[in-house]
Amino acid sequence: MTGYTSNFIDRSYKPSKNDIITTVEVSPAKNVDFKTALQNVAGESSVGTWTKVKTTTKRIEKMAAKVFWYDKKKGLAKIAYPNILFEADNIPQIMSSIAGNIFGMKTLKKLILLDIDFPKNVVKSHGGPLFGIRGVRKILKVKNRPLVGSIIKPKIGLRTKQHAKVAYDAWTGGLDIIKDDENLSDQKFNPFKDRVIETLAMRDKAEQETGEKKVYMANITANIDEMIERAEFIKKNGGRYFMVDVVTVGFSALEELQQENKKLKLVAHAHRAMHAATTRSKDFGISMLSLAKIYRILGADQLHVGTVVGKMEGGKKEVTSIERALRENSHGMKKTFPVASGGLYPGAVQKMVKIMGKDIIIQAGGGVHGHPNGTFEGAKALRQAVEATMKGIPLKKYAKKHSELAKAIKKWGTA
Repeated sequence: MTGYTSNFIDRSYKPSKNDIITTVEVSPAKNVDFKTALQNVAGESSVGTWTKVKTTTKRIEKMAAKVFWYDKKKGLAKIAYPNILFEADNIPQIMSSIAGNIFGMKTLKKLILLDIDFPKNVVKSHGGPLFGIRGVRKILKVKNRPLVGSIIKPKIGLRTKQHAKVAYDAWTGGLDIIKDDENLSDQKFNPFKDRVIETLAMRDKAEQETGEKKVYMANITANIDEMIERAEFIKKNGGRYFMVDVVTVGFSALEELQQENKKLKLVAHAHRAMHAATTRSKDFGISMLSLAKIYRILGADQLHVGTVVGKMEGGKKEVTSIERALRENSHGMKKTFPVASGGLYPGAVQKMVKIMGKDIIIQAGGGVHGHPNGTFEGAKALRQAVEATMKGIPLKKYAKKHSELAKAIKKWGTA
């Protein structure tokens, strides 16, 4: 690969505040040295190609990405990309550069895009969440505890009225949030529009009976025109939220959807279904941390981040790095609400809050509907677990005077 020269490695380079900076983990293929591998990555993702070409000028060479730091022993490197290489408002174009052809190169045995730092102009061109943590808390009028929610179970198969009744039972049991699962959209047994109407009616009934605000997150995932139509339908019928499977619909669809949502002003809940196809590999992939930063920029008010203690893969270090990134200060952008979901149950609440703090949304599907006495008491048990945690009372002690929590602990234990 003689076209990639040492011009792409410059440890004296001082990144500009306008550069996009990536952190990568790299292992070279057999008979390729580490620096050559880095040259290949920086070159292919900016102005290089596999051989020297006559059309490269000094002006173009100044636009080259620069590996300005690396640790050969750990296989880590940081790469700075000049802002001029990108359209600030075009995430697909940015990702085609920094995470495009480089993953297919023969000179690499391993390549993980671990992190991305975006400059102010990229952040501002999209704007980030419309509501963020503060806005969501304002809607629900919940200030100082984790929000609690559930996913309707079974994941798919319930008819419309059954779906709405399960939501009602969960809300009246004490939950704030109900959401569709990622694969429920507009099936014949549970049509989208009918489901929105029926479930929002049950939301209103639950609000009247409990005196609390409740929200329903209907899954609008589809092609972009249909998603916009579904979001408009939610707004027309008094909904406050939509949910979208952000990985499967793609970056450009999210860009367009959020442009329309600036008029509708609905809270955007981002489900990360299919992320692990990209994030779980230990050899080639893009980290969930990198994706989370992108989805925040693209307007996700809430985003699934993992659980540490649940059924989904992802350790404490990974999950906490993601949720912290969603809440860090970034050029005035609002903070995204981290969502813990996947195999959770009341007995896991205290450990979750200890790990992630109170600014999280705890969602339990099976951990609510699988309660020995059903959804209503399962919801009560989850809410009781949060109450105990906020009061600093051990769950098992609190359960002595709260039978719903006691039954949940007897079935699933504590984390």
